[in-house]
Amino acid sequence: MNNEHDHDPAHPMPRESRDGHVPGAGSPTTRQLRTVGQRRRDAELKLEQHLMEARHQKEPHNKVL
Repeated sequence: MNNEHDHDPAHPMPRESRDGHVPGAGSPTTRQLRTVGQRRRDAELKLEQHLMEARHQKEPHNKVL
């Protein structure tokens, strides 16, 4: 009988288990907070990209001769 901590070479451990992080682990609230945090980071990056593009498009029009 295999203990859940025993390693069976015929069934390699998933990558997440080797580094100690198991996706989906934790309470539903924790997962929701992680999802919200990831969406916020993604939105902030997207906003920064849009702002940089807008600044870049404005540059030729704002130059004083």
